[in-house]
Amino acid sequence: MLWAELRGRRLNGYKFVRQFPIGRYFADFACRDDHLIVEVDGSQHANRSSDSIRDMYMVANGWSVVRFWNTHVLQECETVLETIVAILEKRLTGEVRTSDLTFIPAGESHD
Repeated sequence: MLWAELRGRRLNGYKFVRQFPIGRYFADFACRDDHLIVEVDGSQHANRSSDSIRDMYMVANGWSVVRFWNTHVLQECETVLETIVAILEKRLTGEVRTSDLTFIPAGESHD
């Protein structure tokens, strides 16, 4: 569902790709021009330390990472898209950790 909104420069002209490799990891979606990784997680990702390690690796390699729960994407897709645009337009720049959103800008602290 999210890919339908991101592909083909549909989101304010930003170009995204799917399953983008970064080291040994694959990002769900990536905006290469702006070094933004978008991850969509199911409940199996709750409190997984491997996700923190993965995020730290991506951030250390110059990528900002935003994570949404898949239920948030399905139920509030417009809000998810607005958040992605806010990040890309540099209106959201600081680290955020809430129950339904994690955003770690490149160069920020980790855990």
